[in-house]
Amino acid sequence: MVAALLPLAFGVAACSSSSSSGGGGEPGSAAAVMQPLINGGPKGAAPVGSLTPNEYTTTDITDGQVRAALAKVDEMGATVMQRTGIPGMAIAVVHHGQVVYAKGFGVREVGKPDTVNPDTVFQIASLSKSISATCVAKAVTDKVVSWSDPVTKYLPTFTLADPAVTQMATIGDFFSHRTGLPGAAGDDLEGFGFDRDQVLSRLHLFPLNPYRISYGYSNFGMTTGGEAVATAAGMPWDQLCAKELFTPAKMTTASYSYQNFLQQPNRATIHVEVDGAYKPLYQRDADPQAPAGGASGSVKDLAQWMTMVLAGGKVGDTQVIDPTVLQQGMTPQIVNGRATVADARSRFYGYGVNVDVTSTGHMKWSHSGAFYIGAATAYAMLPAADVGIVALTNAAPVGAPEAVTTAFTDLVRTGTVERDWLTYFGNAFATLFTNHSVVAGPPPASPKPARPLTDYVGTYSNAYLGDVTVAESGGALRITLGPENLSAPLTHYDGDVFSWLTPGQTHDPVSAVTFGGSASGSTTAMNIEAVQIPDLTRK
Repeated sequence: MVAALLPLAFGVAACSSSSSSGGGGEPGSAAAVMQPLINGGPKGAAPVGSLTPNEYTTTDITDGQVRAALAKVDEMGATVMQRTGIPGMAIAVVHHGQVVYAKGFGVREVGKPDTVNPDTVFQIASLSKSISATCVAKAVTDKVVSWSDPVTKYLPTFTLADPAVTQMATIGDFFSHRTGLPGAAGDDLEGFGFDRDQVLSRLHLFPLNPYRISYGYSNFGMTTGGEAVATAAGMPWDQLCAKELFTPAKMTTASYSYQNFLQQPNRATIHVEVDGAYKPLYQRDADPQAPAGGASGSVKDLAQWMTMVLAGGKVGDTQVIDPTVLQQGMTPQIVNGRATVADARSRFYGYGVNVDVTSTGHMKWSHSGAFYIGAATAYAMLPAADVGIVALTNAAPVGAPEAVTTAFTDLVRTGTVERDWLTYFGNAFATLFTNHSVVAGPPPASPKPARPLTDYVGTYSNAYLGDVTVAESGGALRITLGPENLSAPLTHYDGDVFSWLTPGQTHDPVSAVTFGGSASGSTTAMNIEAVQIPDLTRK
């Protein structure tokens, strides 16, 4: 039963049903020893035929296994909904070029009667990266760009911290997170209201890790690659992908525009969990990082996309994308999870996609996405079985979509679920919600007093945030920052340490703002813990 099923697992199968006739051989001879595998071998072994050594596995996947896994998707979805309490989810499965399953669970918004169905449009968060890579593959097919083009060919004013890397870094580098940019570089600026150009113009402020041998999951890094392609094509990113990908792939409600998402009558609202109940408290406009996280669509749209990818870039009889170009992105470009013991498997990233080898030796293509203020998504494809599954939810990440997609691919590959994936992924996501700030706990029993509030008042600045003002009003301090002059109060914690809740779209937990300088008199410096380049000086 699937309640136990949520021992779930992520995987992609790569097997072949090709075969070849074998020659004879005396028992014990080399030919006799090899013959069983060549002919298909014992029950469950995949025939090798003329495949090269890296193209086959010794575990077969049959259509019957896919059908058996498919029969359990309803129960898997219901079990995940019951165990997590999330408001809504939609699931779709494709196999052999057909959508063989599409269903909604739960509601689009808590407190309203509208239910989720296969046409409900969700914000898909980082699943956008895989879709974006396919959009770029179409541009490469059309010879608008090449994966190996330096981004400065199209964005001549763009810079990174190292001038040499600036000139070398390619579209492919940015789409595989191997430029050396640290993970999440610039994400905080987006939350404070900085637009795409403003964020990209500040990426040079981040010290780089070693080029092409360092993996750093960077939303605005990938957005840089997308901007280069859009500039080469002569149209905005959202229009480019709508014209060159969504239309030919028949992804009828998909979009990279937040306003387009809001215009969809059948759309899911994002939710966060508060005191054990999910609530629709926030909105998330991800347009600034659209190539990395700003797409929206239904499971029907994502099913159309998976069908095209599994078909090598074809939609029906039409070859939309060169299969060789598409395959480049579905192969390892950088190690993103290096094995730490001799008998473990490393994990890889292609262009906008995780590329992994499963426990049965089959290849799997996958990605997860999340807005911590209310969305979680995942897909997984097993090219050997010509099967893919996608799950979209309207709740903050607790491992729900990953549990569904991984359990399904386990069942396809082995007929069993390898572990309780809902617990596994839930525990992994829970660590991301742990607040390690010094001000997360209660203040000291006898806190050191603050200075006179006027000593903190002033303008502080750095190249990353620009000017940040601290003002005093009504016996309290207030901080204002960003191009939209977002403002929030400061609460005294201990000495020169204050706490605050960041304004804007960050919705970060409570964090520290610490002032510095001489022990008395006006402060000369400020450190904003929630900011990636946190140190500012008084002007």
